[in-house]
Amino acid sequence: MGKENFSRTKACATKTLYAVMKEMSRRGGSMPAKELYPFVNENVELTEWEKEPAGKMKYIRWTNSFQFYSIDYQKAGFIVKKNGTWYITPEGEKVLKKSPEDVMNLARAAYIEWKKLRDIEVGADDEPTDETAEKDNSMNLDLLESDAREGIKRYIVSKSPYEFQDLVAALLRAMGYHTPFVAPKGKDGGIDIIAYLDPLGAQTPRIKVQVKHKPDTAIGASEVRALSGVLKAGDIALFVTSGTYSADARNAASGNDKFIRLIDGDEFIEMWQEYYDKMSDDDKNMLPLKRISFLGNNE
Repeated sequence: MGKENFSRTKACATKTLYAVMKEMSRRGGSMPAKELYPFVNENVELTEWEKEPAGKMKYIRWTNSFQFYSIDYQKAGFIVKKNGTWYITPEGEKVLKKSPEDVMNLARAAYIEWKKLRDIEVGADDEPTDETAEKDNSMNLDLLESDAREGIKRYIVSKSPYEFQDLVAALLRAMGYHTPFVAPKGKDGGIDIIAYLDPLGAQTPRIKVQVKHKPDTAIGASEVRALSGVLKAGDIALFVTSGTYSADARNAASGNDKFIRLIDGDEFIEMWQEYYDKMSDDDKNMLPLKRISFLGNNE
């Protein structure tokens, strides 16, 4: 890459990453990876050069520089990428008081220091790491993980409410619970699943589960409080949605005198992946996964 192009690439990443960090902060700290590119396209002034495809893979220049330098911001501790979502850290919030150029310089310095320490640990007899190749691998993995997560989400969205309810019951069984009651089709009676620690339900706590298949909706506080109202002595509650919860709903759960655990769509996918190997074949087939291994490191 020529000196002029390198300078333009860095300048492009400086403004796009700063804009995304500001937006994550405005949204309360996070942003789905699938919304990053549309946000930048609609809200950041990009030059014609930045919007052109380039390189062997013909990636759009600004998206390539954005992903490439985002790794510096990760190493600086300004952002975290996890399961198809980007998060701004407390350190990231603090540096937003600085200029975009200052944030980029801090991120670059952090990456260079991290790489220097890593190359020392690798040892003089080993081949030194190449920044471009290393970042390309990381970028490709990020994109693959994001695509995989979106594929799982689309699959869940395509399910009926009762099919999603069955997925929740399967997850509970994989976690070691017994599910003697899973609500049949018909009028919603409020409790969709009852889960026990033992086959007879003699041990406490007994779990009453409310399931809502609303992938595009945030569950409100009133629904959380309604679940609290059906709990008796020895009960705890689990509320699972394929969507999200409002801030008021989370406050209603955390401030309740009864134990109510909220699981949103993203966490449900994480838990399904974590407990997948412990499921029966029939339960796996409701949301089948295929594991792929990549060469990586312990960073």
